[in-house]
Amino acid sequence: MYSITEITQKRDKMKKPLLLSLATIAILGTTNLSAESMYDQFQAMKLEMQKMKKELEELKAKQHTVVADKADDDDEDEASSDDKKVASADNEEDDDDEEMTVEEQLADIQDSISNLNKNTNGNHLKLGVDYRFAVDNLHYKMADGSTQKNNAFMTNRLWINMNWAATKHLSFTGQLAYNKAFGARSGANTNNGYETFDWIANENAYNDTLRVRSAYFFYKNDTFMGSDVPWTFSIGRRPSTNGHLVNLRDDDRAASPMGHTINVEFDGLSSKFALENVTGVDGMYVKLCAGRGMSNAAPRFNSAPYADTTDNTAIDLLGLIFTPWSDGQYTVNSQYYYAGNLIDVVNPNDQSQGFQTVGNMHAITANFIANGIGDGINDFLDDTIFFISAAMSITDPDNGQSMLGSAINESVKGYSEWVGVQYPSLISEEGRWGLEYNHGSKYWRSMTYGEDTNIGSKLAARGDAYEAYFTEPLIDDILSLQIRYTYIDYKYAGSNGFFGSTSGASTLISNTMTGASNYVDSAQDIRFYLRYRY
Repeated sequence: MYSITEITQKRDKMKKPLLLSLATIAILGTTNLSAESMYDQFQAMKLEMQKMKKELEELKAKQHTVVADKADDDDEDEASSDDKKVASADNEEDDDDEEMTVEEQLADIQDSISNLNKNTNGNHLKLGVDYRFAVDNLHYKMADGSTQKNNAFMTNRLWINMNWAATKHLSFTGQLAYNKAFGARSGANTNNGYETFDWIANENAYNDTLRVRSAYFFYKNDTFMGSDVPWTFSIGRRPSTNGHLVNLRDDDRAASPMGHTINVEFDGLSSKFALENVTGVDGMYVKLCAGRGMSNAAPRFNSAPYADTTDNTAIDLLGLIFTPWSDGQYTVNSQYYYAGNLIDVVNPNDQSQGFQTVGNMHAITANFIANGIGDGINDFLDDTIFFISAAMSITDPDNGQSMLGSAINESVKGYSEWVGVQYPSLISEEGRWGLEYNHGSKYWRSMTYGEDTNIGSKLAARGDAYEAYFTEPLIDDILSLQIRYTYIDYKYAGSNGFFGSTSGASTLISNTMTGASNYVDSAQDIRFYLRYRY
């Protein structure tokens, strides 16, 4: 037989694993393990533990009261005592039943802890994997009528994502990247200035080197200098590829820049200020960006290590992103950037001679996005995305220099229009179809060298580009496939060149032009990929 005190103590012990298990399950069930930061997740766990402790204290207080009441009744009559013995026996049987569930509760705890460790990696750094196998059928028609092709250009791309938030305000994000053709690429030339340029280090299918694609810390706060303005600050190798709108076909979360004019890897800083609270306008924000695209510095083992050199000056970029309106369905975005000390190859036929500085450039972009067309017309339109974007580039050549094939010291303007729609699949439940078209004028120049299109950036085209794609999730959001067709009809040469009048010169394409066999008249890329993300 157990005394009242022993029974109470045993129930105390059994309640504790029960509450622990329930609390752990509650944490796993209510905490979003893919939340913005691990700090937020552990804060949720801390709150649950505090609730559990409070419940235990209340339970103990009630049990002490029960024990005291029982002690006062020790002098009751014999019949009452017999009743107590019967009740005690009943309680002992109930106790045995509850003891049988203790192991089950402990098992639940162990399973919950295992799941928690699995999702948090038992580490301060949360890792994620994004692997893609792709095969591209590439076909080029040259200006002289000849053709070049690769029927099956196969590539492996691996992104290793790293995230950790030490506090609710401060976090770190990094990404390592590996992008290469199957086997060794026989045509690769390490002396080619474009091949290894920093802006496309991880977008170019080259060798088997694992590189840093992004690495930066991120600070956020709900107030700025006492005002009700949430803001952020970040510095490092920032994610500046797969930006707004181009991310739709790439099936990625959008990076900061407007993909119409900026799609390159970049080192720099950014700071965003949300203005909705102070203006009352839905989704309004402004974001300031600055970066360095090339450092002008002598070699380490030089008489003056890392000093300025006479070859080029450093390439710098300043940008401003302004969203005047975004209510969740309709969004208006704009972007301005200024790029200084831009370059071109000295001799396109001998790129070992290096680069020369040719001038500067301004670019302006504006777009409109409808995330759902109309208001409840039907499910198809509710789940359809439509966008239109316009952009302009303006050259500012250095004294005595020519940019994009224009006259010396002449500033020229280029224009581009881009329209697209993405809508639900009619042949599957989760698939998405997309159609896009863009056009660029004679002197149009974008900085979209990192665009994920193997025939060259479609958004840089001086001419017309057409694209259709189908993306289908196969296993939740973990495994997916895509089939994509891209066709570019060039009107002027130099679309994928740099900023001067050598590689970037805008020349009308015809079969009578000098060196016609070296200029692409049209190009197409049929891509199929399988992608694993977890």
